[in-house]
Amino acid sequence: MSWKLMIHGGSGAMRPGTIGTDQEARALAGLDAALDAGQAILAAGGSALDAVEAAARVLEDDPSFNAGRGSVLNAEGIAELDAAIMDGRDRSAGAVAGLRTIRCPVTAARAVMEHSPHVLLTYDGAEVFAREQGLETVANEWFVTPDRRAQLAQLVADGGEFDADIKYGTIGAVACDVNGHVAAATSTGGLTAKRWGRIGDSPLIGAGTYADDRAAAVSATGLGEVFIRGAAAHELCARMRIGGEGLQQALDAVLADIRGLGGNGGLIAVAPSGEAAWGFTTPGMYRAVAGPDAREIRIYDDASER
Repeated sequence: MSWKLMIHGGSGAMRPGTIGTDQEARALAGLDAALDAGQAILAAGGSALDAVEAAARVLEDDPSFNAGRGSVLNAEGIAELDAAIMDGRDRSAGAVAGLRTIRCPVTAARAVMEHSPHVLLTYDGAEVFAREQGLETVANEWFVTPDRRAQLAQLVADGGEFDADIKYGTIGAVACDVNGHVAAATSTGGLTAKRWGRIGDSPLIGAGTYADDRAAAVSATGLGEVFIRGAAAHELCARMRIGGEGLQQALDAVLADIRGLGGNGGLIAVAPSGEAAWGFTTPGMYRAVAGPDAREIRIYDDASER
């Protein structure tokens, strides 16, 4: 059995020449570092669960992406962080939403899975729990970058509506280890200028994150409201497990459904066999994959990179 790791850093209106060369280089370096972190664990025979957490933590600390440091800001100018993690061996899962001071949301999500009787904790309760677990805390300002403040200010100046250049910068990781077990992790800052305690698909098990050794591990990025309505991550696994579809076939079908519901975004998935697949309905998606014999990092659609 061979191991496989796939990661994403969000999808959006990225085309060659539309993002600065420095920004592109930083994003590629971040994806490369995240692959290194997860690959080191899998290549040594470690678990898929440990690998996806390690890869996600690297991306959470990288301000190039909308997760952890570098998260977008809500309407009050505050970073609110969501994350989930799931183990395909027994479908145990943990998730957090609305964190403001916990440095590594994906690790908080794993703590919920392993040290609480619950699956999803939110806002003040999630903060209290994470602190009780001894997780590292930072001031909310640590997550905030000048680019994100400028992004919020521009959105407010434009009337608060998203335009065609929206980028869903959610990060995620899926993996299969040498024992054929799969796991998934997803982390995000959500949507710029979100209000009213809005929570998207990333921390919702079955919507933006899912893992099942009987099918696949899945992480999503995109307009969360539509991925929630489509139960996207679980739907992909159900199409494989019950419908008998292949991994890429199931992924493509789910994305077609998302688009039919009026949404956009992307999915990454890996099966217990080590087969991996990705797809997106936007012009680009920050993404990368690694296995024993191959390593690939991309941003734009396949036609742009040939």
